[in-house]
Amino acid sequence: MLVSTFLLPSSLLLQLMTATPPAPLPVPKAASPVAASLPVAERLVGAALTEGHAWSRLAELTDGVGARLSGSEGAEAAVQWALRAFKADGVKAWLEPVKVPHWVRGEEHAELLSSERFRGRPLSVMALGGSGATPPEGVTGEVVEVRSLEELGALGNRVKGRIVLFGHTMQKPEDYGRFASLRARGPAAAAKAGAVAALVRSLATASLATPHTGATRFEEGDPRIPAASVTVEDAELLSRLVAAGGPVRVKLVLGCQELPEVDSFNVVAEVKGREKPQEVVLLGAHLDSWDVGTGAHDDGAGVVMVMEAARLLVKQKAAPRRTVRVVLFMNEENGLRGARAYAEAHAAELSRHVAALEMDAGGGRPVGVSLRAGPSAGDKVQPWLSPLRAVGAGALVEGEAGGADLSPLIPAQVPFFGVKQDVSRYFDVHHTHADTLDKVDPEALAQSTAAVTWMAYVMAEMPETLPRPEVPTKPLGH
Repeated sequence: MLVSTFLLPSSLLLQLMTATPPAPLPVPKAASPVAASLPVAERLVGAALTEGHAWSRLAELTDGVGARLSGSEGAEAAVQWALRAFKADGVKAWLEPVKVPHWVRGEEHAELLSSERFRGRPLSVMALGGSGATPPEGVTGEVVEVRSLEELGALGNRVKGRIVLFGHTMQKPEDYGRFASLRARGPAAAAKAGAVAALVRSLATASLATPHTGATRFEEGDPRIPAASVTVEDAELLSRLVAAGGPVRVKLVLGCQELPEVDSFNVVAEVKGREKPQEVVLLGAHLDSWDVGTGAHDDGAGVVMVMEAARLLVKQKAAPRRTVRVVLFMNEENGLRGARAYAEAHAAELSRHVAALEMDAGGGRPVGVSLRAGPSAGDKVQPWLSPLRAVGAGALVEGEAGGADLSPLIPAQVPFFGVKQDVSRYFDVHHTHADTLDKVDPEALAQSTAAVTWMAYVMAEMPETLPRPEVPTKPLGH
């Protein structure tokens, strides 16, 4: 364990217990569970804010283990690291098997070929996870640009033999959900239409010639073409040249390989409840990352937050009423195998999972608490939020809680809770070589860790559990 030198100002801890709420809530009675738990809040939140343990652990994971794509040596090293860390903290932990894909990136480069209108030049690209390979000499094709899957379908035979460029206008974090399907499903759709390759403008809110990778999906038996992200700058260049008229030709070389599946693991740990140990509050994050950068925001920050919650809870003289279980999922980035394996292995007890949280939005500061539960859930949770006012998370916020690794729990009607974070800069470095420790603010990480730790305690200690949500009428996509 690295020795931490990071401490927050003591004034912030003092503010925790003295902050005046902007809109006063009813004062809890002296004998209420909320009032009785305030000393616990001071210990849990105070330690998360001042000890710097989450930051030190994130440095171990990112600078020590590094990138950890499913199936890689880095992923296996991360599993063993997490298991050792839990045990060093005095938290019971074990491994649960998962069979994961093993995709390898290989060489990758592209170039815009010269024409009578413009000179050729290199293009900055990065293969998408799951992409097929080109022949050793690469593939060459004329570029056709589309802005939606519907526009691709309307082109019909004009796609055959072409390289499809998927353009979009992502500018803010909320746009990710609007355009992510172009990366996830676009290349497969282009392949079925006869394209020889696909390029996807990087899903980014900022770019300094930085390509952003991510998963793309091909169904078994369907053609698998080479697919790569291209920087915002190069995507805009190609778009301008195509719009100006005349052929725009690109050569693409990708050396991707799909190797045999590999045995891996979810890392599971828990703090046993004192009164209702059979009832489980799940805290999740994904241990894998892409093979570029070191996964500091995605999802190293989430990993260390939930690990720190377990460390702080196990140190309390009395455990919370219910069991708090931490699951570090494997293979969120390119398959969700860990999520599905957990749901299958624990199917018999999902009805006793009373709340679940997933942290997978980086290391930004907390801005509030969200829920996905039945009626009156907010009324039950609101009185417990006052200790989080000092870190800016003392209110319920709009938007449902959830996450990709929690999606297999939806049919079991498990209530979800979440700590919403500031993600205004998250997609600047998401899935890039730049997702490294220096991009994470230690103070913001500590504040979100404090919020996660306290909310884990709240869900495990509340006298009543959250009402369970309704089963959705249609499947939720990843």
